[in-house]
Amino acid sequence: MKFCKEYRQYMQGKEETLPVLGFKKLKKIMKKCRRDFRCKKNIDGFHDSQTCPDHCPVCDGTIFPTLLKDMSSVVGSFNEQAQKLLELHLASGFQKYFLWLRGNRQSDHTALIQKGKDLVSYALINAIAIRKILKKYDKIHDSKQGQTFKSQAQSMRIEILQSPWLCELMAFLINSRDSKVKSENAPAFEGCNLIFNDGKPSLTCEIFESIIKLDIDLTCSICLETVFDPVSLTCGHIFCYMCACSAASVTIIDGLKAAEAKGKCPLCREVGVFDGAVHLDELNILLSQSCHEYWEQRHQRERVERIQQAKQYWENQCLAFSARNQATSSS
Repeated sequence: MKFCKEYRQYMQGKEETLPVLGFKKLKKIMKKCRRDFRCKKNIDGFHDSQTCPDHCPVCDGTIFPTLLKDMSSVVGSFNEQAQKLLELHLASGFQKYFLWLRGNRQSDHTALIQKGKDLVSYALINAIAIRKILKKYDKIHDSKQGQTFKSQAQSMRIEILQSPWLCELMAFLINSRDSKVKSENAPAFEGCNLIFNDGKPSLTCEIFESIIKLDIDLTCSICLETVFDPVSLTCGHIFCYMCACSAASVTIIDGLKAAEAKGKCPLCREVGVFDGAVHLDELNILLSQSCHEYWEQRHQRERVERIQQAKQYWENQCLAFSARNQATSSS
């Protein structure tokens, strides 16, 4: 089955709750562009690879703006729904009741698992669709503009595979599958797994007949250990919370929200990535259960460091308060 037809069949009935890429429409535009391009080639007798990427009104004026709008809608809706699902799953009894009153009525565990599975599948099939559109664009126009657009989308944070909520949903599905307390009707989702290569963990997801395989490295690039109390920066890179605070030059008391707006990711050097960072609670649960011995050792080490930082913080606060009082008294 051609992917375009498979995409339409998968999204059928989901349009009311989830945005859809204009996959068929974009393919038709590129098909017309290809015909026009071939006509130009036959008339001129040669093909200047720079003509279309820089000056093609069809591509520059239609395909990329449309794809940009569709990608923004897809990732925005995915993030919103995934965040609500995980908030409801992790909420306490009173919090669940409050969320229920606010409209999150889907509190049944089996329904949450099915919704999580659907959202992961939705994210991956849209990632495949976007990749196919950009690949086709580059093939038709003999260019690398599609890959350039993909890099721009990543910097704009509308690449769905960068979403921290995708990582959280994958961890949620693995936790639900491996939980000792299982619902008999809970749908199993075997596509997501936590694997270890030479002791290094990573999250993998492989569905849709292995057309796309997602592999998320769970080694902190600062301390070079398995991420502990993991946090995802807005660029998509995952670090230990304390390592991220250290990189942002803030204390764990102040947190990443206190980081400078120009703070850069330690890995990709993208600017402004600390404000809006997401704590990966489901991933934290998964790793604590899968790496129990390491987790206990790391917890003890960090507990000492956190106590030291808290002590230093409050000592500095007391000194600053005393200095203000002395200044007020002398005046």
